[in-house]
Amino acid sequence: MIPRSKEAGRDELIAARRQSRPYYWFVAIFSFFVNLLMLTGPLYMLQVYDRVLGSRSIATLIALSGLVVFLYGMMGILDYARGRVMARVAARFQAAMDVRVFDAVMRRAAVKPDELSATGLKDLESIQRLMSSPVLMAFFDMPWTPFFIAGIFVFHPWLGYLALTGGVILIFVTVLNQTFSRAPTLKSNHALLVAERNSDEIRNEAEMVQSLGMREDAFRRWNTARSDALRGQIGTTDIIGTFTVATKTFRLFLQSAMLGLGAYLVLQGELTPGAMIAGSILMGRALAPIELAIGQWPAVTRARKGWDSLAQLLTEEPPEAPRLPLPKPQARLEVTQLTIVPPGEHQASLRLVSFDLEPGHALGVIGSSGAGKSTLARALTGTWKPAGGKIRLDGAALDQYGQSLGEHIGYLPQRVTLFNGTIAENIARLSHTPDPSKIVEAAKKADAHEMILKMPQGYDTKVSSTGGRLSGGQMQRIGLARAMYGDPVLLVLDEPNSNLDNEGSEAVNQAIRKMKDEGKTVIIMAHRPSAIRECDMLLMLEHGTRAAFGSKEEVLRSRVKNHEQIATAAGPGGVR
Repeated sequence: MIPRSKEAGRDELIAARRQSRPYYWFVAIFSFFVNLLMLTGPLYMLQVYDRVLGSRSIATLIALSGLVVFLYGMMGILDYARGRVMARVAARFQAAMDVRVFDAVMRRAAVKPDELSATGLKDLESIQRLMSSPVLMAFFDMPWTPFFIAGIFVFHPWLGYLALTGGVILIFVTVLNQTFSRAPTLKSNHALLVAERNSDEIRNEAEMVQSLGMREDAFRRWNTARSDALRGQIGTTDIIGTFTVATKTFRLFLQSAMLGLGAYLVLQGELTPGAMIAGSILMGRALAPIELAIGQWPAVTRARKGWDSLAQLLTEEPPEAPRLPLPKPQARLEVTQLTIVPPGEHQASLRLVSFDLEPGHALGVIGSSGAGKSTLARALTGTWKPAGGKIRLDGAALDQYGQSLGEHIGYLPQRVTLFNGTIAENIARLSHTPDPSKIVEAAKKADAHEMILKMPQGYDTKVSSTGGRLSGGQMQRIGLARAMYGDPVLLVLDEPNSNLDNEGSEAVNQAIRKMKDEGKTVIIMAHRPSAIRECDMLLMLEHGTRAAFGSKEEVLRSRVKNHEQIATAAGPGGVR
C-alpha cells in the first residue's frame, strides 16, 4: 500500500472546494459591483448637500433620487444573487464530500470510535454553514475596505487618517479576538460533545437506569458534564461578546468622530457639508465587514476546527481502493496464523489461530469470557483487520471482496440493534431496493415469519433503535433474519441464543441446519451447550490462542479428559 501524505485529507477537501472555483469568480465579480454600488449612498448625500440644497432644484433631486432607486435595486439583486450562489456552492461542497466523509466515519466508528468519528458529519456541516453564511460575504467585502478608506482620503487627508487608524485598530481587535477565543471555544465544543455522548448513553439505556434506581446518579453525572459545557460556553460567549461590543462601540465612536472632525473642517472652509456626511457613511461601510466578522467569529472557529478534524479523519481513513468484482464465493473458509490486535491497543487478543472449514459445516467456537471469541467474529466479518495471518473465503482474502463482502456474510452480534423503520426494512439491511420475496425467505429461514405475522402490522410494524415493544428474543430473531437476508455463504453468530427461550434456540438450530443443507458455512461463538448442538466442528480458544480444534466429539472428549487429569492431580477437594 502506498503511504499517504499527512496532508492527503486536506488535499481532498481542497479538491472538493475547487470544483466550484468558477462560482467563486462569479461571487467575486458580484462583490465588486455590490461594493461599487455601495458608493451610491455617500455620493447621493454629497450631491444633495452640495448641489440640490445649494441650487434648490427639485428636478435635480428627483433625477438623483430615481437614479438612486435604480442603483440600490441593482445592488440588492446582485447581493441576493451572490448569497444564493454561495449557498449552492456550500451545498455542492457538502454533496461532494458526503459519501466520502460518511464512509470514513462508519469505517472508523466500527473499529475505533473516537471524537473524529463522533463529530465527522457535524464538522462537514459546520464548513457548509460557514460557506453559506453572511460572514463569508464579509471576507469577500474586506478587500474593498482599503478602497473605501482611499475614497475618504479624497475628501480630506485628516478624515482618511482617522478612518485608517480606526481600521487598523479593528483589525488588531479581530486578531485579539481570534487569539483569546480560539482555545476556550475548542474546549467548550469538546465539553459539549462529552455532555451529548453522556446524554445519548443514558437515553439509550433509560430502561436499565430507571429499573436500577440510577436516575438521580445518572442525572448528576450528566449534569456535571453539562455544567462544564455551559461554563465553557458562557466563558467563550463572554470573550467574544466583549470584543463584539467593543468593536460596535468603537465603530459608532469613529462615525461620530468623523462627523466632528468633518464639522471642524467645514468650519475651516476645507470641506463641504456633503463631503462630511458622505465620509461618515463611507467609513461605516468600510468597517462593517470587520465588525461582522468579529461578531460571527464562533462560526469561523467551528468551521476551522471542522476543517482540521476532517482533514485528519480523511487522512487516517483513506478511500478504499476499487476492487475487481469477484463472483459469489463457495463457503470454503481458511484461517491461517490469524493475529488480531484490537484498535487502540498494543496487545493481541487473538494470536496465531488457524483452522479450515469446508462448505456444509458448522463450527462452534467455545472458551471462557475474554478468550477471543468476539474478536474472531469481528475479524471473520472484515470489521477488524488482521495484524498477521490471513482469512480467505473461497481462496480470496476478505479485503479482496471490497464492499461486496457484506453481501456474502451474515452476522449476528451479541447485542442486536435495530434501526428506526419497519421490520421489513431492518431485515433487508436498509436496502433502498429491497426484494420482498427475499425478506420473507430470510424470515422463514430464521423461523421468525410466524412471529412477525402476529405483530400489529406484520412486516410493516415500526420498530426503533431500542427495539420498542419487542423483547430481546424477538430482536435477536429479527437480527438473525437480517443476517440471513440475501443468501450469504458464511453465517457468523455471536452468542445467538443469549436472549432466546427453548423455542427460539430451536429456531436458531433449525436455521443452522438449513444453511448446512444448502452448502453454506456457519460459525457460532457460544457459551451454552444448546448453541453448538448442530456444530460438526469445535474450536476451543484459551487466552486468545487455539487450545483445540477438530470434530465436536473429539474436542469435548479431550476437554473432559483434561478436566479429569487436573482433578486427579489436585487430589480430593483440590479442584472442582
